[in-house]
Amino acid sequence: MDDLPSTPENAVHLDSYDRRILKILSADGRIAITELARCIGLSKTPCQARVRKLETAGYIRGYRAVLDPGKLGLGHVTFVEVRLSDTRENALRAFNAAVQAVPEIEQCHMIAGAFDYLLKVRSRDIDAYRRVLGEVISTLPHVASTSTHVSMEAVKDVADPQ
Repeated sequence: MDDLPSTPENAVHLDSYDRRILKILSADGRIAITELARCIGLSKTPCQARVRKLETAGYIRGYRAVLDPGKLGLGHVTFVEVRLSDTRENALRAFNAAVQAVPEIEQCHMIAGAFDYLLKVRSRDIDAYRRVLGEVISTLPHVASTSTHVSMEAVKDVADPQ
């Protein structure tokens, strides 16, 4: 996080204290404010004010527990290329809205390339994925075709604190 891009938008608002706060909180969102203040070299009150400012400005979107999908029986990851039959704005909005309602779709990215969307789908196993693909993803608005890529191993996952 030290290498946040220095765009005019964030360079004006983020100083070295703010950047250190973001780096530390991204690694440990449960750190006590007194410990955070000690780590960055400020007293508690100005550190707390900076954290509130970063939250209000949207740099910190929230705090959450990072769950272990494998322990929850959701260790199977697939990436699905989706091509739509219609890419006009109404079709894109309909697809985007429908994707929000599918819990197995962990991520959805609109892609500029040979296909329209890339989905990250998490399921129990290949059989559960096949059901989601056949009964849910294939029936989403304007889906013309899909192509599945099964993940064999997550080499790097920024959501994984280890």
